[in-house]
Amino acid sequence: MKIALVQLSSSDDPAENLGITQGFVADAASQGADLILTPEVTNCVSTNAQHQRNVLKLSEQDETLAAISAQAADLGVWVLIGSLAVKTDDPGGRFANRSFLINPVGEITAQYDKMHMFDVQLSETEAYRESSGYRAGEEAVLADVLDQKIGLTICYDLRFPALYRRLAQAGADIITVPSAFTVATGKAHWETLLRARAIECGCFILAPAQTGTHACSSGKPRKTYGHSLAVSPWGDILADGGEVPGVTMVNLDLSLVEKARHRIPSLHHDRVFEGPSEQRK
Repeated sequence: MKIALVQLSSSDDPAENLGITQGFVADAASQGADLILTPEVTNCVSTNAQHQRNVLKLSEQDETLAAISAQAADLGVWVLIGSLAVKTDDPGGRFANRSFLINPVGEITAQYDKMHMFDVQLSETEAYRESSGYRAGEEAVLADVLDQKIGLTICYDLRFPALYRRLAQAGADIITVPSAFTVATGKAHWETLLRARAIECGCFILAPAQTGTHACSSGKPRKTYGHSLAVSPWGDILADGGEVPGVTMVNLDLSLVEKARHRIPSLHHDRVFEGPSEQRK
């Protein structure tokens, strides 16, 4: 399977981002990609809730989703829109951070809402409260692409290995991790966590990323780490997108999944156990 990881530096203007994304998707298709993946919040990177309310749409009205679906059909390729920020029917007005898998005739065959919300205090000046603006998903998602099982996750999900193990034990050969990692956590943890999930699950990990300083019309500009990665089931880095927007191509030898799981069949070695109990002397 020939894969394209699209790395973006999305602004808070969905129309501007759409044109750039479509250019990269067309480039990837021209290089023979079977599956093209874009990063988290492909349509809009913004820290301003009011701006998001002004520019975001329900998924059925979202211009990015409609345009990329039509483009996938025109090009005859699979596309994973890593995620779009979209409005929902949430009573509190919270958005969804939602992946969309689109087949070569432009149909949405799977969608996944990010389950784990990025609520962290990285420093005195850098904090995130994703749950204040987004509602968490509740269901793991496995999809079929070109006779392969693909598990869908998003960014902060990466720190919760139980989700990845569940997907792998359900048959995932590939797990996607579209992301907008911060620079600080990216430098410290990005590669290590992606390689760990690949090794634990014996599957390919595909992680298209946002990168650089994100232009914004209001609010505080975000900076993200980049380095879109493809990791083999044995934990080898197959491709690294660096720190600039663009397309990174990689060929996946899917026989490596069975080989890795045969060598270390840990997905079949789970034990039921009790505790932990507190031992007192």
